[in-house]
Amino acid sequence: MPLATDDFLDIDDVTPAELDALLDRAAAMKAGETDPRLADATLGMIFEKPSTRTRVSFETGMTRLGGHAMFLGPDDIQLGHGEPLKDTARVLGRYVDGVMARLFDHEDVEVLAEYADCPVINGLTDEAHPCQTLADLLTIRETVSEDATVAWVGDGNNVGQSFVVGAAMAGIDVEVATPADYGMNPSVFDRAAEFGLDVEPTTDPEAAVEGADVVYTDVWISMGQEDVRDEKLAAFDGFQVNSDLLAGTDAKVMHCLPAHRGEEVTDDVLESDRALVWDQAENRMHAQNALLVELLGEE
Repeated sequence: MPLATDDFLDIDDVTPAELDALLDRAAAMKAGETDPRLADATLGMIFEKPSTRTRVSFETGMTRLGGHAMFLGPDDIQLGHGEPLKDTARVLGRYVDGVMARLFDHEDVEVLAEYADCPVINGLTDEAHPCQTLADLLTIRETVSEDATVAWVGDGNNVGQSFVVGAAMAGIDVEVATPADYGMNPSVFDRAAEFGLDVEPTTDPEAAVEGADVVYTDVWISMGQEDVRDEKLAAFDGFQVNSDLLAGTDAKVMHCLPAHRGEEVTDDVLESDRALVWDQAENRMHAQNALLVELLGEE
């Protein structure tokens, strides 16, 4: 089922039915199903930010699909060296079958999508991380339940924002606990409401995790925020996912990685049987493979 959208810039670029089909396809591909549609295809991968999971999962995934992935870092192309982004997009669109971009500004991935004559996938921007959400939903589906309740605890960042909307689309309940000055964009909750999820964010982590099947957190200091490190560490006091916060619950723990152990989550929690983080990391590749086939592949 080819997707109705030409690009994948955030999770609700697809419909709930398409999201469900993507997760079905991801599970099938994880189980060994193959698809020939990307044989000899090329994916151009633009990176402004360092990456482990995004680069390796997309590059390995394209190889497994019979195609090729090309790494394009800040020093490899003219991006940031004088050429307008729209010109880079126009040229890449004539060379490759798709573009995956890991950028700072969300507006930049929108420019790529506007001017590139090929599908564009958001591999992460400061506002959204939809590929991570695909992996998260696949992980919840296969390890917990499609009727799960998830507590997001910590920074209201790009990962959390895409996850809340994606969870709403998948019928998963979400509680959100963030410090008062570090919440999610209110538009995220409006988008979630369009899919039937009414989120009332709180500043109380203990209230959020009560009754949760999964507790999800992410780093408090993202790339580019090092100058406000001390300020953020003070603001997030009490939001650490640790044994005390999880006491009295059977909740599993999710984290998109990399983790700052001892800050947003403790080492003992990540090394416990509660942690689903390694399943999440693996599922990046399977979920993205499904996306690549359905977005780039032709029937």
